[in-house]
Amino acid sequence: MSTALDPVEWLLFSLSRAFCSPLAVFIQIQGCIICLTLAIGWAFAAYVRNREINRMKDAMEGGNSFAFLYHDIRELEHSNQVNLPRVTVVMPLKGFGEHNLRNWKSQITSLYGGPLEFLFVVESTEDPAYHAVSRLLRDFKDDVDAKVIVAGLSTTCSQKIHNQLVGVGKMHKDTKYVLFLDDDVRLHPGSIGALTAEMEKRPEIFIQTGYPLDLPSGSLGSYCIYEYHMPCSMGFATGGKTFFLWGGCMMMHADDFRHDNYGVVSGLRNGGYSDDMTLAALAGANKRLITSPPVAVFPHPLATDLSFSRYWNYLRKQTFVLESYISRVNWLMNRGLFSFHSYMSWGFVAPYLMAAIHVVAALEIYIKGYSYEETTCTTTGEHTIFPFQLRLLLTSCLAICTFTELLSMWNLTRIEVQLCNMLSPEATKLSLDYYNWSMIFVAMLVDNFLYPISAFRSHFSQSINWSGIRYHLKDGKISKIERKKDRGPKFTDLGGKHLYGKKGAPPKASFLSSLSRSLCQWHQPKKYEV
Repeated sequence: MSTALDPVEWLLFSLSRAFCSPLAVFIQIQGCIICLTLAIGWAFAAYVRNREINRMKDAMEGGNSFAFLYHDIRELEHSNQVNLPRVTVVMPLKGFGEHNLRNWKSQITSLYGGPLEFLFVVESTEDPAYHAVSRLLRDFKDDVDAKVIVAGLSTTCSQKIHNQLVGVGKMHKDTKYVLFLDDDVRLHPGSIGALTAEMEKRPEIFIQTGYPLDLPSGSLGSYCIYEYHMPCSMGFATGGKTFFLWGGCMMMHADDFRHDNYGVVSGLRNGGYSDDMTLAALAGANKRLITSPPVAVFPHPLATDLSFSRYWNYLRKQTFVLESYISRVNWLMNRGLFSFHSYMSWGFVAPYLMAAIHVVAALEIYIKGYSYEETTCTTTGEHTIFPFQLRLLLTSCLAICTFTELLSMWNLTRIEVQLCNMLSPEATKLSLDYYNWSMIFVAMLVDNFLYPISAFRSHFSQSINWSGIRYHLKDGKISKIERKKDRGPKFTDLGGKHLYGKKGAPPKASFLSSLSRSLCQWHQPKKYEV
């Protein structure tokens, strides 16, 4: 070589050469395939959502000003509205935050024309949500049939599931359908009517579900949550049958709970941790149908102060659900999902690390005036090193595929924003303008890098802190519940809801300190994450 390489340059060029082995080339090609697969999936989801937008536009052009409620305006006639079935909406509450009042108002001001009751279920009167929702219902006492129910503490299942089951136990005797909603769901005026109409049209449906459209608040943590949810969104934008289920919106037959059909009550009550994962497993075991109508997409505003540590806590809870199961088959499916998701996550991140090394090496060659031959080792033995030009070609392909992926994600988000605006014409218009796509790209890398770490942490700990309650699993079911307010979080992860009142602001814990505490507790699952 005409110029001696310093140690840093030698390491850089050595890594660049190592990342051009056949295995490394395969990983980089695989990264391109992952990007293109996501882009195609989001393009199909956008097609389904956009088809619904066009149907609504056609109805409005035909003179139907209420297309956001029904495509056929004749459905609004009294003879049809008077025969609508009774629906009970059950909302398990925990804590009170900045978006709750607006979300609750969107739920109780539904334009569903049939008999409708709302049951807000809290753990105790000490929950900040109890007083907040009680005040709200007093303001609407003459307009809606709603009540607050105190469920008490859960002993055999998660507190959310306990609240849900207490709620269905209190529903009206003539209720035909029960709709479970999370308190961070912002409903459209016609959402309940659209879900009910589909249940009436297709009685074989076991569960109808929907999915949130995350509205990031600007922090990296909020963008990581948006990115985490986006790949799943394509599974809900089918316009019909799906295998996915989101616990934030689930409409079911009330009789399935009255008679414990398919074991829905016993499956949830006896050690159930996750409502949606448990019910999805029961649906699969009993070959029951889950559907997701194209209008079931709901704005989901994230907390303005959503920190990175709260995102990490949320990710921990999401990966922890794969540790719960109701049968051997369910366990095998969760293990497969665990392995597949972890492999694909790091398989997504690794090509960008390799591409970064190639780019830095190319810049170093250009700045220092090296020739490509000076930085390329000859091949010995059975190992093949591809030429430097191939490294830059792979990097360019990854950049193109990444741009295509982000463009497809942007297009789906744009269409879902437009759909939500059309479904809620009276609400403040959502906008795509404040989405930071550079931050979203960073969030893609961060979220996919952390997912396997969180999944393995969940697998070895077998315990999780969820809204101040620590659940321990044994054989896939909750075996122990611990409640210690002084050692649990004071705020929920996504909505930033106060769990125990407003007695001061939470400590500003950094993500690194949170992650380091989690690693230190790897073999100490009885300690709480803060």
